[in-house]
Amino acid sequence: MIDLYRWSLEKIRKDPIMSTWMEDRREEWTPLIASRIKLMLEGACFIFFCDNERRWFEEYFLLNINKKNNERPILPFFSLRALYPNISNVSTKESIELLEDMLSLSFSNGYMFFYIGKGNSIFSQIAKNSDNSYMWLIDEHAENSFYLDGADENLDIKLIQLFRLFDSSISAALFDEVIL
Repeated sequence: MIDLYRWSLEKIRKDPIMSTWMEDRREEWTPLIASRIKLMLEGACFIFFCDNERRWFEEYFLLNINKKNNERPILPFFSLRALYPNISNVSTKESIELLEDMLSLSFSNGYMFFYIGKGNSIFSQIAKNSDNSYMWLIDEHAENSFYLDGADENLDIKLIQLFRLFDSSISAALFDEVIL
């Protein structure tokens, strides 16, 4: 077994496209993902959502995270839009707190928001309000987030690459291939 940092480096280097941009960013990536995978292994669920510009990626992510050919247990990823279809009405601190109350009642073992999108989106405020959130923020640096550049012409490709690394990291942790 190797640590997630070294495992990630090997995984990144095997993907020639990813290695050019992600190898230098693994120091930012690895501790954040390791802490969130630990929370999941302790029973917490991921409440996943994206801003409106990345709705396509939200569907892609949720369709692929528990694919049949993964040969692993089904993972606790839930769509925030499916859990609360009126999510677009959540815009105040009070409405965010009401949403969090509902989720706390529904997920007694805990949950963490997993948000991908612009840092200035109203949806980002939901994730930023929680200490356990995991975010891939576009055009904003924040705690518990991985920064992405919105002007990058390869942003969509990078999102898919990050999904593949994220998905592989979870499998490696589940099958004791890595130390978190």
